[in-house]
Amino acid sequence: ACSLPGFVVLSPADDKSMRACIELAVDTEGPFVVRAGRPKVPVIYDSEDGFRVGGSRQLLDGGGVTLMAHGLMVAESIRAAEALDAEGIAARVIDMYSLKPLDREAIVRAAKETGAIVVSEEHLVDAGLGVRVAQVVSETSPCPMEFVGLTDYAESGTPDELLDKYGMRAAPVVAAAKRALARKK
Repeated sequence: ACSLPGFVVLSPADDKSMRACIELAVDTEGPFVVRAGRPKVPVIYDSEDGFRVGGSRQLLDGGGVTLMAHGLMVAESIRAAEALDAEGIAARVIDMYSLKPLDREAIVRAAKETGAIVVSEEHLVDAGLGVRVAQVVSETSPCPMEFVGLTDYAESGTPDELLDKYGMRAAPVVAAAKRALARKK
């Protein structure tokens, strides 16, 4: 969806952000995609306020590594940050709900301030958010990056079965963060 010319693409993480994204779609001129997952997800936001086309939301502050995610992977990234914190690694978590346009400023700031980024997405890693974040990072502030998501098209199944099968949970995000940190200068 990010390659569709002229489209805005948003990927909400919970019911509040879904409502906010739908309102943005209604209020914004032009073609729009709002990605919707099937499973029930944890509540992340208290309100529908503060969402904008081209925005992102920093959910946790940390200086060791940045965990960027969208959709279902936001909750998993929060869980990963909690696991990393238990090991003494402070992780910043950013909900990159606006896939197109991207919040370039948040990406540049994260690369400069934490020096390591993990992008987790419910999408193909070869054609999704990670590629777009890597482009911004390579143009502005190169740093170690890791990617968690699909490496090929998935088969059918329940959402939980598929998230488990394709390694789209907190533990693979933690492992990716440790790999990025091992390469951090």
